[in-house]
Amino acid sequence: MPGGVLHVRGEIAGRRPAQGAATAMTLTRLRPAIATCAVLLLTVSQPLDETAAETSAGGGSQSASVPTFEVDPFWPRELPADWLLGNVVGVATDSSDNVWIIHRPNSQRGGEHTPPVIAFDPAGNVIHAWGSPGDGYDWGTQTHGIHVDHEDNVWVGFGGGLPYDLSTRATTDNAHVLKFTPEGEFLLQIGDFGRGTEGSGSTEFLGQPTDVFVDPASDEVYISDGYTNRRLIVFDSNRGEYRRHWSAYGNPPDDGLQPRFSRDGPLPQQFNTPHCVGRAADGRVYVCDRGNQRLQVFEPDGTFVAEALIAAELRNGTVGGTPWDLAFSRDPAQRFIFVADGSSHAVHTLSRETLEVVATFGRRGRWAGQFESPHSLAIDSRGNLFVGETLDGRRVQKFVPAR
Repeated sequence: MPGGVLHVRGEIAGRRPAQGAATAMTLTRLRPAIATCAVLLLTVSQPLDETAAETSAGGGSQSASVPTFEVDPFWPRELPADWLLGNVVGVATDSSDNVWIIHRPNSQRGGEHTPPVIAFDPAGNVIHAWGSPGDGYDWGTQTHGIHVDHEDNVWVGFGGGLPYDLSTRATTDNAHVLKFTPEGEFLLQIGDFGRGTEGSGSTEFLGQPTDVFVDPASDEVYISDGYTNRRLIVFDSNRGEYRRHWSAYGNPPDDGLQPRFSRDGPLPQQFNTPHCVGRAADGRVYVCDRGNQRLQVFEPDGTFVAEALIAAELRNGTVGGTPWDLAFSRDPAQRFIFVADGSSHAVHTLSRETLEVVATFGRRGRWAGQFESPHSLAIDSRGNLFVGETLDGRRVQKFVPAR
C-alpha cells in the first residue's frame, strides 16, 4: 500500500527529499505462533529485512532511523468473564504506561454490561473499569475519544456521527466532555447533554466533540469539535472557562454550506470533521481534519503553520487517506508522527519536519497486525504503539518497536 504526501503548504513546504529518494514502507508477513493449548496463525507486522529502514528526517541534514514495529499478539490479556469490547473509539496512555481505552459497549451484542472505560497495566491486565451516569454530570449514550492528562486525570468525550438539525447544527445529546480521576470520580463537565451546540461560534456548548488534549504548560484543554461543529476550541482545564477557538487556517468557523472536498480543487477554508488534536513538545498543535483528508499545524494561539494531505492508494485504485488520530514518537525531538488512517486501514509514519509519509504498515484484515478501521492511537514511554479499531474491528492492538 503506497503512501506519500500529495500536497504540503505552509512554512515547511518545499523541503522535500532529493529526487529519487526512496520512501520507506513496512510490510507484513505471516508467522506461526504457538500459545498454550492452542496454535494460532498470526500476521506480524515487521519489515521484510532485519534492519530498520533509513530516511532523511532532517531535510537531508540528519539521518534518522524510521521506527518499525512488530505486533504483540498476546496483549492485552483475557478480559473478565462476559466482557466484550465494542467499537474502540479512543486510546490513551498515562504517566505509568497504563493504557486506557474507551469503547461503545452497545455496539457489540452481548457487550452491554462491559464498562466503557477500561485501563490496562503494561502487561495487559485490567486495573480500572468504570463509566456510567452519576451525580453532577451527564453520561452520554455514544462515547468518542479519551485522553489522560499530565496529572493522570481522564477525559472522555461523547459524540460521533449522530444526526443533527441542519438549521441549528444542534444534536439531541452527546455533545460534551467529562473529566474524571483515574478511579472514575467526576471532576468537570464541558458542554451540555441534551441541548447540543448553538453553532461553531458558541463559547459554551459543543457539537459532538471528537478528541481532547490538555496542555500542561498552560492548563488548557483543546477539544476538536467535531462531527457537528467545524472548529478547535480551547478552555481552561480546571474551571472550564472559554479561551478561544478557530477553524482551518486559523479562520473563524463558518457553519454555512462549504464546497465539497476534492484533491484537484481549492482546499477548503473550514474544517470538515476535525477528528483529533495533539500537541508536540515544541508547543505546536496538530489537528486531523478528517473530512478534508489532511493534517493542519498551528501555534497555540491558532496561527496557521502548515498542512499536508495524506496520500494512500485505496482498494478502488483512487488516492485517498483520512487521518483519524495521531501520536508523536518519544525521542526528544519527536521526529515522527504516527497517523491512523481509517480509510486505508493502515498506520502511516510521517516526518514531523516535512510532514511527508516515510513508512506505512498494516492492511485490512482480522489477523494480528492487520486493521479493521483503525480509529485511535497512543504511544507509551517505551515507544510501544497502541491502536484501537472501531466498526467491525472492536479491539486494541499493541505494536512494539522492532529490534
